[in-house]
Amino acid sequence: MFRDIILLCVVILTGVKLAEQVEFLNQDYIDRINKVASKWKAGMNFDPKLPKESIVKLFGTKEIEKFFKPINQYKSNDPVYGRNQLIPLKFDARKQWPRCDMMNTIQNQGFCGSSWAHAVTGAFADRLCIATDGQFNQLVSAEELTFCCHLCGFGCHGGYPINAWTYLKRHGVVTGGSYNTTDGCQPYRVPPCDNFQGGPSSCYDQLKEKNHKCSRSCYGNKTINYNSDHRKTRDAYYLNYNSIQKDIKYYGPVVASFDVYDDFVSYKSGIYEVTEKATYLGKHAVKVIGWGIDYNNTEYWLMVNSWGRNWGDGGLFKIRKGTNECRVDDSFTGGVPVF
Repeated sequence: MFRDIILLCVVILTGVKLAEQVEFLNQDYIDRINKVASKWKAGMNFDPKLPKESIVKLFGTKEIEKFFKPINQYKSNDPVYGRNQLIPLKFDARKQWPRCDMMNTIQNQGFCGSSWAHAVTGAFADRLCIATDGQFNQLVSAEELTFCCHLCGFGCHGGYPINAWTYLKRHGVVTGGSYNTTDGCQPYRVPPCDNFQGGPSSCYDQLKEKNHKCSRSCYGNKTINYNSDHRKTRDAYYLNYNSIQKDIKYYGPVVASFDVYDDFVSYKSGIYEVTEKATYLGKHAVKVIGWGIDYNNTEYWLMVNSWGRNWGDGGLFKIRKGTNECRVDDSFTGGVPVF
């Protein structure tokens, strides 16, 4: 009898824990978001059966505390800024540099907390394309950055975008396309979570990816020389708020880190603002390709996520600008390509 009572308590407690894990993915929670969110809409992005821990592991970005950020690593000015101080109300890097068609790529980090690496390599590849007037028009390796930069962080367990830019300055990164391709020197080798509604390629059916062994050779396009394929930046920096738009306008996309709350994972459209009762989950990094203003004069940043096209607005989202929403305005980073 006593054993049965213990077993019943375990079952009840387990059920409560699972309910807590998946509650914010349920349709009821999404409906509650849509009742209180005035500027954006929520929808089903993930399989409701996916545990909370699995969602949290998709973020993986870490932040260096503000008092540890060197003052000389903040960029507030650049000689090119002075050429034209006019900042347009709307800006989209894809329209500004149409020859760089790989800017339309929506990456998929898979079941690996490598958003920090995808954001940095995505922005860096765009900047390389812009700097070469479209002659360089391919992805660089998120695989190498994730698993070879040991000072950047912990691979699939998270990393620091500013350290990733510093790695690009000191070591550089090779070319590398998406999963299951031979594009570039080192394509990404983590399988994508394409179908968040269940199925053979859903995050629900995959185990958390283990860190890969760092490779020092080209396994994608084997005709490429690994050593000579590395591209570098001349610098690595944080951006002051007043210099973010100028840097994007002249050099291209940058990286932003921000606090993630449980309502964000269900974003579908509009300008995201955290809802009142949302719960903090972790830190995430994304690529920033522009900004704009809606018909209610609400300003926003235009951002590209790395959870595939099934998430959000075709893989993109907007977040409110100018109010430090989710502390997004505090952690913009970048670097300028060097040849």
